[in-house]
Amino acid sequence: MKLTGPKPFTFEAGKRAVLLLHGFTGSSADVRMLGRFLEKKGYTSHAPHYKGHGVPPEELVHTGPEDWWKDVMGGYEHLKSLGYEEIAVAGLSLGGVFSLKLGYTVPVKGIVPMCAPMYIKDEKVMYEGVVDYAREYKKFEGKNEEQIETEMNEFKKTPMNTLKALQNLIADVRNNVDMIYAPTFVVQARHDHMINTDSANIIYNAVESPLKEIKWYEESGHVITLDKEKEQLHEDVYQFLEKLEWNV
Repeated sequence: MKLTGPKPFTFEAGKRAVLLLHGFTGSSADVRMLGRFLEKKGYTSHAPHYKGHGVPPEELVHTGPEDWWKDVMGGYEHLKSLGYEEIAVAGLSLGGVFSLKLGYTVPVKGIVPMCAPMYIKDEKVMYEGVVDYAREYKKFEGKNEEQIETEMNEFKKTPMNTLKALQNLIADVRNNVDMIYAPTFVVQARHDHMINTDSANIIYNAVESPLKEIKWYEESGHVITLDKEKEQLHEDVYQFLEKLEWNV
């Protein structure tokens, strides 16, 4: 049986568009419920997939932030090609970092970084995260323990240049956050053990927009879009989008 992972999605509703961006080792499934919620509220959304994501982990280690940024820009251009002139962006984790980068690279109506890291994580911790992801993916594929161990031993021999490049991306974006003038709603989970939660304060304080907000979600962990307070998060993102000065 061939397993099919999550795919990019486009939910067309109104003339206002939102680009939804998933995290490192994540997929469009991370932001799908948010997309469906916004669709009911009359917002169009599109979520691209980064190269090497939602496929066997062996493919992930041969990709990096430059590939993923192309996919982010491809998602932005996809909405443009469908005729959407005004685009807001919301991203989880690495997607939040990319949402900030979009904010000083192309015109966006508003930005919602969710649990976006601004501190460089220890490469060893990041590596362990990728190994965990690889193991879980192989379980998802229905492989037995013996096969998984054999494949994992091979997987660990692969150099992961991706991690250093990821650290450089985060450092670069952190240095440019003060170039953002678009309205920004910073979302941070209190029980986020994946990143240094002070990242949220760094983003909020550095963004130069006159319209900026920050909210801490007291019951949630890193993948806040799928956690206990997701309904509240959906509503808060919608309310933020409603405050923007859309022309349509």
